[in-house]
Amino acid sequence: MSIDQIIHSGLLELYVIGDLSESEALLVEDAMAQDDAIKQEIAEIEKAMEALAFINAVPVSSTGKPMLLSAVNFIDRIQKGEAPVSAPSLHPNSKISDFSQWLEREDMQEPNEYESMHGRIINSDEEKTTLIVWLKDKSPDEIHTDEYEKFLVVEGTCDIKIDNTIHSLKAGDYLAIPLFVNHSIEVTSDIPCKVILERAAA
Repeated sequence: MSIDQIIHSGLLELYVIGDLSESEALLVEDAMAQDDAIKQEIAEIEKAMEALAFINAVPVSSTGKPMLLSAVNFIDRIQKGEAPVSAPSLHPNSKISDFSQWLEREDMQEPNEYESMHGRIINSDEEKTTLIVWLKDKSPDEIHTDEYEKFLVVEGTCDIKIDNTIHSLKAGDYLAIPLFVNHSIEVTSDIPCKVILERAAA
């Protein structure tokens, strides 16, 4: 196959996205080694794909990235051999001490640097996900349609607005968020508000 045929074959686009067979990838890499035109074409394809990705990027909420990173951390811990331990379900009589085995763990402490929010998953299964979460400022308005959200404040204070009602919470306070209701959180303490957060399937 000539250089011109390779350029117009669609192989270079597939090479950039990593969707070639091993033999096809070797063909492209051999062509790159022989001709700078292939290298230039691949660079142009990469720029075009990056531009397309930015045009079609979906905005991520301020809670989306920290939740994703906490999930990645949890999966990594499990893959390294951590045995999952089921966390107690949150309820009105829950106590901070119910979660001491996780709150005291060295790898479950607040990091020195993070943006607005940071989390560490205690455990996650089909029924619920339980996390330790630190929030510096506030969370955006959200409505849950398929999961119940419950909070137990560990440190700091916050106001949780549910519809038009504000619930002022301090360490030891519990609150459950009903389905289909707008809610948001605003930290009212000088320190981040640290909570046990449970998200359970509805």
